[in-house]
Amino acid sequence: MKIAWFCIPAHGHTNPTLRVVKELTEAGHQVYYFSFEMFREKIEQAGAEFIGCDGYDFEMEDKENADRVGKDKAFATELLVSSTLALDEMTTRKVEEIRPDIVVSDSVAFWGKLVAMKHGLPYVSSTTTFAFNRHSAKYMKESPLDTAKMLLTMPKVNKQIKRLREKGYPVKGILDIVQNDNDTNTIVYTSTYFQPCAESFSDRYHFIGPSIRPITEPVAKTAEKTVYISMGTVNQNREFYRNCIHVLGQTDWQVIISMGTNTEHFEDLPKNVQIHETVDQMAVLSIADAFVTHCGMNSASEGLYFQVPLVLFPQTAEQGAVAKRTEELGAGIMLKSISEEDILDAVSTVLTDPACKENAVRISESFRACGGAAEARAFLEEIAASG
Repeated sequence: MKIAWFCIPAHGHTNPTLRVVKELTEAGHQVYYFSFEMFREKIEQAGAEFIGCDGYDFEMEDKENADRVGKDKAFATELLVSSTLALDEMTTRKVEEIRPDIVVSDSVAFWGKLVAMKHGLPYVSSTTTFAFNRHSAKYMKESPLDTAKMLLTMPKVNKQIKRLREKGYPVKGILDIVQNDNDTNTIVYTSTYFQPCAESFSDRYHFIGPSIRPITEPVAKTAEKTVYISMGTVNQNREFYRNCIHVLGQTDWQVIISMGTNTEHFEDLPKNVQIHETVDQMAVLSIADAFVTHCGMNSASEGLYFQVPLVLFPQTAEQGAVAKRTEELGAGIMLKSISEEDILDAVSTVLTDPACKENAVRISESFRACGGAAEARAFLEEIAASG
């Protein structure tokens, strides 16, 4: 079986796929992974053939563009179309060379779905967030004003759709591109227990559980309670970190903070607080008793996999959905504010409330009961055989 796999230039969307890719290549299948140079090494280590999308005037890579996409749907559509057309000649040539049996693309790497449509190939969505339909979408905060803005920009959107049709993409409207339905074969990297409204999805959705990396650098536990804080790679809220360091530095807990860059602003740290640019997150979570997180899907899933209750501090609508579901299942509590008092109160609660721990264990057990990469491989093999 030959698989053409497409992903966006983001760690959180690429990393979960690599275990599935490795499972496929070790079973003798060929995976051609369309991605970006910064991910080449990881992709090749998983046994796939890397195909670079850099250098094609691919505007999705621009950080400012990426930030604007979530707020401006007309702009997002224009960017999607421009990026798809920038890659069109290369992807067409590669697909004709490779002759894949199946196309897998990240749920927001829409150009991969468009390639499958253009070439009449079976398509599978790789969904590294929750799966969203009209039922589970209630976990995302989108106001009626946002919808009204989208309707006002539809003429612009339709102009972009026309550009795609002129290049041979059989697209009727924007929903053809951005919306999956119960007929869409989909791999989701969570469990049916953690997935909101899981019963509303068809059996074409395979909930394979999160991809958990092995621990490479064990971390020593130096106190009875260990608190881990990580807000992902983009959050640089200095006041939040300062308040965490000051208030948690007065406890007898071991506090480990993964902060990304700019750690040099914090000197004279309390003895119980360690700051790192990066850590082996699996190693830290394996000894942690509480995890203060931005609720990125991967981070939250990793914490819960290790049975660690969460302090929830989401920064985006997508992260808000993860936080809402975690709170709903009783495995974490929302941080009310970044005041020292609220930080201490939230961390103390998840450390001492046995229900938080019990509910984190319940989610962990649901993850461990999933079929994982082997289930994804069998699913893809079945689709390719029937396609």
